[in-house]
Amino acid sequence: MEFTKYNHLIEEKKIYDFWEKNDLFKPRKKKLKKTFSIVIPPPNITGRLHMGHALNNSLQDVLIRYYRMNGFETLWQPGTDHAGIATQAIVEKNLLKVNINKNDIGREKFLEKVWEWKSESGGLILEQLKKLGCSCDWSRSRFTMDDDMSKAVTKVFVTLFNKKLIYKDKKLVNWDTKLQTAISDLEVVQNEVQSQLYYINYPIMDSKENITIATTRPETMMGDTAIAVNPKDKRFKNLVGKFAIIPVVNRKIKIIEDYYADPEQGTGAVKITPAHDFNDYDVGKRNKLEIINILEKDGKINENGIRSYVGLDRFEARKKIIGELKNLNVLEKIESIKNKIPYGDRSNTIIEPLLTEQWFVDAKKLSKKPIEVVKRKKTIFFPDNWTKTFDQWMVNLEPWCISRQIWWGHRIPVWYGHDGKIFAAENVHDAKILAKKYYKNKTYKLIQETDVLDTWFSSSLWPFATFGWPKKTNELKKFYPTSVLVTGFDIIFFWVARMLMMGNYFLKDTPFKQVYVHALVRDEKGQKMSKSKGNVIDPLELINEYGADPLRFTLISMASPGRDVKLSKDRVTGYRNFITKIWSANNFLKLNNCKHSKKSDKLKIKLPINQWIHSEFFKTNQLIKKHIKDFRFDEASRVLYNFVWHSYCDWYLEFLKPIFNSKNKTSIHEAKQFSSYMLSNILKILHPFIPFFTEHVWQVNKYNKEEKSDLINSDWPVSKKIKLYKKNTDEIECIIDIISAIRSTKVQLNVPPKEFCDIIYFKESKKIKKFINNNTEIIKQVGRVNNIDFKSDKNDSIIQIIILKEKMGLKFQTNIDLNAQKDRLSNKLTDLEKKIFTLNQKLNNKNYVKKAPKDIVANDKILFQDLKIEQTKLKSIVSSIN
Repeated sequence: MEFTKYNHLIEEKKIYDFWEKNDLFKPRKKKLKKTFSIVIPPPNITGRLHMGHALNNSLQDVLIRYYRMNGFETLWQPGTDHAGIATQAIVEKNLLKVNINKNDIGREKFLEKVWEWKSESGGLILEQLKKLGCSCDWSRSRFTMDDDMSKAVTKVFVTLFNKKLIYKDKKLVNWDTKLQTAISDLEVVQNEVQSQLYYINYPIMDSKENITIATTRPETMMGDTAIAVNPKDKRFKNLVGKFAIIPVVNRKIKIIEDYYADPEQGTGAVKITPAHDFNDYDVGKRNKLEIINILEKDGKINENGIRSYVGLDRFEARKKIIGELKNLNVLEKIESIKNKIPYGDRSNTIIEPLLTEQWFVDAKKLSKKPIEVVKRKKTIFFPDNWTKTFDQWMVNLEPWCISRQIWWGHRIPVWYGHDGKIFAAENVHDAKILAKKYYKNKTYKLIQETDVLDTWFSSSLWPFATFGWPKKTNELKKFYPTSVLVTGFDIIFFWVARMLMMGNYFLKDTPFKQVYVHALVRDEKGQKMSKSKGNVIDPLELINEYGADPLRFTLISMASPGRDVKLSKDRVTGYRNFITKIWSANNFLKLNNCKHSKKSDKLKIKLPINQWIHSEFFKTNQLIKKHIKDFRFDEASRVLYNFVWHSYCDWYLEFLKPIFNSKNKTSIHEAKQFSSYMLSNILKILHPFIPFFTEHVWQVNKYNKEEKSDLINSDWPVSKKIKLYKKNTDEIECIIDIISAIRSTKVQLNVPPKEFCDIIYFKESKKIKKFINNNTEIIKQVGRVNNIDFKSDKNDSIIQIIILKEKMGLKFQTNIDLNAQKDRLSNKLTDLEKKIFTLNQKLNNKNYVKKAPKDIVANDKILFQDLKIEQTKLKSIVSSIN
């Protein structure tokens, strides 16, 4: 019989097309009348699939497929984010290539170009998610700029404005001088660079004294309004309250006391520039200092600066002022340092804190309900340590800047009267009604706000706006609040917290019951992936080379709480081999004409090996359900892997061979039926993890015809308590222990695995002798044993091993240099005992056990026990060599 190889390039596309064509991702009403829903963290339309997406969406797909198979009506809500700044930057760049400037064609024409680009390239990321196997209901896909989403955004803005929770104010924001817009903290990258620290002497007014400050941005001296020293710093007590003269600028500023000044940093004296530094801004507010903005929005010096500097770029101004400081002999020294500088992630330009007029949300007031919701565990974070981080951040919230000075996005629904009066309305018609009422039929003119809303504002409505809010839809009633949100830790504050704010305010209920926070995917050395380092691993390349299933299983298996995923191609190769192992197992069943029957689950199993695998499957199933519920995806995949590879493929199928080779028709019939039945159940529990391959095998084996269901919508194996057949399963475990001991001894002695050996009994082998004699055929065949003899005397050519707490001898046909092996194993034993000693000390350290992550401590304890077992085996072999 010939067997084809599994070709993932052909089969994955075929299977996904089959799922989509038959609408198998849509919610289906189930008998349980329970629902399970997830909203996808909407990827940017500018995005391309990266490893973060691959991990995040693989985990979501595991949950959706698992709950779908467990009788829940499931909805995985997909969609994309319009990514205001990023999308505008790409379209602007494309237009410049054909010599078109956005300002020349105007706002409306430019937006038409953006929509054109979106229709051509904006859906690519969703197609790439399909290659990963994501089972979202694509028919419900949403886009943050869709009409219905836009209406929801407008309604939320107007409502919050009318409740005085949205307001306009002049504050310090992150300003991108290239894009000329405010940006969020998430769009700021802190890059470590080589910088210069300038020590500058400020003369004390009416004195010969100086006060020295240190700064990396000497050009901002033009905006200085004070010098701060720490109240506890005795060095400057005599200068507090006096005035210093800003060199070159020739303006006097007061020396004040403020705890922001750190005596250990720089000189201990800090120049305060409230308009150009966030910390200085806070000091300025506390001390009621003047705020002087010296920069235009393009980063050039404005009229508040020195007259001869006006119009200079900030960095040109820096060079000029350093030269003048040198000429005045007030530049004490220049120190080379490394420090972190904020860059815009889209423009790669140094970000300036800039005082501008912006729209803000009163995040402090909106945060009260989410804090309470998390405290009452209506929303639970996994791992739990993120709860504390969330609480700390929410307590110290600043107003949320929601305006952006770009064209692509939700235009802020505000109109200004001729006198500056603000009218917030859902459309211009409503704005005119408000204006008419306010101006009492007098002549007025309305001008719409040109700013658009921050992308995070619209995406904060994602869990309910995607379900049709503000309409009272069936989806909203059925699937809100959603069951779980799967997200990276880097957007807990920018997105998760804001969804909690909006959901609790507008729907009076939390948007998700649970939040699972996963770590980053790094390279195999633990370094963050970046193009500059050249260590980026493209998930699409891995999918093309190995298939989506091996990549998924790799990422899922490494998703340990609080630990970054260190990805390497070798790991993906290993899980491709896992799939090959299952394919080979399936071919073995085919070769032996093992056919599945729906009646197999009612089959009365009598063979000990079938009873054993049934019991092992029951335990595995229980553990997988528990681990998925606890978001321990790594543990679920570990249990799965061990059961499928070792219990089923290695042991179970090996133990079937003697049965298939026997003439016992009853045993053969049971073995054929039950082995196929077990494989069908294995495909079910593997399906959420490796969906393509399992669905393919399901169809190839015609299980869909027998069970009248595709695998994706089949029922998860029932975990009802089964008879565990303790006596027979214990017997199989003993056989496995004996064969494992024989194989392990071969490895230790460098004996080829295929080599046969003899089993020798001693006087101390009473129980084991009886046991082996009862299972001679299977031990001989699977354990590669020739003869089983009894000898009372021990001789030099027999290796003693301890198995089942009794001694047993092994005699190999290969001529072994026992003395050389004894020396080698003795050295290995010495190294092993050193490891045991070190690990034992570690585990006896109370501080380590208390402070280290629980899963790491648990792994150390397991390792310690494994090493002790290995030590016992080695000691037995070494002591038996005279």
